[in-house]
Amino acid sequence: MANTTSAKKATRKIARRTAVNKARRSRVRTFVRQVEEAIASGDQAAAAEALKAAQPELMRAATKGVLHANTVSRKVSRLAQRVKALSA
Repeated sequence: MANTTSAKKATRKIARRTAVNKARRSRVRTFVRQVEEAIASGDQAAAAEALKAAQPELMRAATKGVLHANTVSRKVSRLAQRVKALSA
């Protein structure tokens, strides 16, 4: 348990940041899941639209430090590859 005033404040800050990061991560997962579902349904137009919506969310997560930039880049790349494969 925190004893000093500054340590108590730090724990409050950490709790706030954790809540914000959790919400962001959840939001990203929702957008990615929507792309996955569109791909699974085989609807290329819907998948492309979902990817277009998910991309900025993923990039924002990278900017805010919720996810690593390379992780986001890899996810976007793989999703785009799968969406593109639907047309073939």
